[in-house]
Amino acid sequence: MIPRYSRPEMTSIWSSTNRYRIWFEIETLACEAMAEYGYIPKESAQAIRQKGSQAMSTFNNHDVQAIDEIELKVRHDVIAFLTWLAEKIGEDSRFVHLGMTSSDVLDTCLSVQLVQACDILLEDLDKVLNAIKKQAFQHKYTLTIGRSHGIHAEPTTFGLKMAGYYAEFSRNKDRLLQARKEVATCTISGAVGTYAHIDPKIESYVSSRLCLTPEPVSTQIIPRDRHAVFFATLGVIASSMERLSIEIRHLQRSEVREVEEYFHPDQKGSSAMPHKRNPVLTENLTGLARIVRSHVIPALENVALWHERDISHSSVERMICPDGTITLDFALNRLASVVDNLVVYPERMKINLDSLGGVVHSGEVLLTLAKAGLTREQAYKIVQRSAMETWTKLDTVEGKSFRENLLNDPEIMGIIDTTIIDKALEHSIHIDKVDYIFKNVFGNI
Repeated sequence: MIPRYSRPEMTSIWSSTNRYRIWFEIETLACEAMAEYGYIPKESAQAIRQKGSQAMSTFNNHDVQAIDEIELKVRHDVIAFLTWLAEKIGEDSRFVHLGMTSSDVLDTCLSVQLVQACDILLEDLDKVLNAIKKQAFQHKYTLTIGRSHGIHAEPTTFGLKMAGYYAEFSRNKDRLLQARKEVATCTISGAVGTYAHIDPKIESYVSSRLCLTPEPVSTQIIPRDRHAVFFATLGVIASSMERLSIEIRHLQRSEVREVEEYFHPDQKGSSAMPHKRNPVLTENLTGLARIVRSHVIPALENVALWHERDISHSSVERMICPDGTITLDFALNRLASVVDNLVVYPERMKINLDSLGGVVHSGEVLLTLAKAGLTREQAYKIVQRSAMETWTKLDTVEGKSFRENLLNDPEIMGIIDTTIIDKALEHSIHIDKVDYIFKNVFGNI
């Protein structure tokens, strides 16, 4: 991933240095397990750990280049690493990789890296959740207009909007925890996964030390349905991120101006128009969400491999694993910052809420007339007639409010008490259940 959309902690997980250190740990743990169960001398396992650790403690780009040069000759990445490691360990290196196959190292290493990445993403989600929660409680009763199809519907609160996003990202966190469990598997089962040349106890030993679970049937590789679930989960999280970003972008439009991204004192919005305050961060997040989702299809296609294994998935994963996790890590941190610093304009929300002359209360008026004895068809006709009169003439000289048009309607005049109509036009009914919803989302706080 390009540095512009990368954070060092996540990027380091996918570095060659980290990958080779994990490879060394897998190979060394396997040797220690074999020594534990009497397959190789304990002194040899100790020497492998000691000499290998010394080499890995100073491992740097020079060593990576040395391994790359070996790979140019042997055309096999694991063999290149083992060749380099053998030079550092000496005679006892004959016990390294004993009974194992390359995928035992590659797939188990990928599991470790995905778990490491997942743990960072879980921390990122907590940042997003905390930022959303802050806005939800701060604006718990801040009235705003709810919209359906982009059109004013009925009043809600900005806090309820945020509570909905909090619930969604909470579900995303649960999904990511499950996805972490899906990929936290280990395979040390040898060629075609039959344990013909290695004791299953070695796999159990290695997996327990790496906090992984042995793969029940590896077929030499870990089945890629697990990885498909992982990347599908990242895709869902990205879609939730985009949904919230689009909400902010819409509410920042000049015609709406209910919220906006924080605009720094020295920030410039346009090279040509000095007045511009553009939602550049949430537009950026929308684009990054597309990148994360684009990795889902290749991950799904990686599931269908030939027989016990092939490597058609390998080139895909070398790209989507780092790029997907690095991009989402960056994006979630940006989203948390955007929400945490979001500028909210309650006064503008109130202006927009009242801008259509009260027609947003048509639903409650409809119910009120039905309760007063009118049929639903009669009530709907009366309410829609008054609402359309208000909607189409509100900005004209003869325009009247929804209340005025209702009270002047001959089918209501003198039949329905004015106080009943006025009660139906109050905002309060739309916030009566806010506490109930917040309890559902946040529990007893």
